[in-house]
Amino acid sequence: MNSNDTNSEQSCYFFYFGLIVTGKGERSFLTKLFRSLMDSGICSFEIIRKVEQRNPITSEKRKLKMVGTGKLIPDEDTKEIGLPARSYLSSKPCTYVLLVDDLEHSRAAQAKQVFNRYREALDTILREQKQRASVHFMVNMLEAYYFANAEAINTVLGTSLTDYVGDVETIRHAKGDLKQIYHDFEEVEHGGRIIDCLDIEYVLSRPDACASLRTLFAWCSKVLEKYPNPEYLEQSLINKYRLNDGIMSIRTGSQLGEVE
Repeated sequence: MNSNDTNSEQSCYFFYFGLIVTGKGERSFLTKLFRSLMDSGICSFEIIRKVEQRNPITSEKRKLKMVGTGKLIPDEDTKEIGLPARSYLSSKPCTYVLLVDDLEHSRAAQAKQVFNRYREALDTILREQKQRASVHFMVNMLEAYYFANAEAINTVLGTSLTDYVGDVETIRHAKGDLKQIYHDFEEVEHGGRIIDCLDIEYVLSRPDACASLRTLFAWCSKVLEKYPNPEYLEQSLINKYRLNDGIMSIRTGSQLGEVE
């Protein structure tokens, strides 16, 4: 059997996660967000593609053109999302794909349609391998999570912030807030250093916050549960991220029961 046909019929002792991202900060350092998972010694994360954000296709003219040419998804989604995902999944066994997008407040009302567009791009091209790929959102953007672990910001910027009291996924424009607090804030330079200090277990320690981020870690954890010797994995994978009692995303959580 071709080792690229499926992951379900073979034992995986190491898991490879390829990330398709939409932000320049994410392209530079998002892999660091998964440090606590990589500490298990059985997985790695790498950026495989930076793409532009997708919005719902609302143009009736464009929809009719696609129907007329027999296309299910736009050419750019095939080329920039579907094919890179398929290529990565075919590159070696035990591979998975994560598509991660910032869901800014201005796009929140379109979350379902945006999710569906990304999902359709993956499903159409990957077909029987579609359950080895998932779509996730940083809400409202990656920088929001910095405020859940203010000490990371303070360490890098020399500020004296305290942890955000509410759910950081409700912060409308975290990047703008950081620039108000520290006028010289640079998304890549400072963001990368803050991520180095960010304690993701601490960020997800509140069960009533960070539903979207927790769902991303829950999906990855579901994959790691396929490790042949589960006792090797710390039981705290669940406890680390409050996967048992923490809130999950209504939108992206639908993928948790479909991990292959």
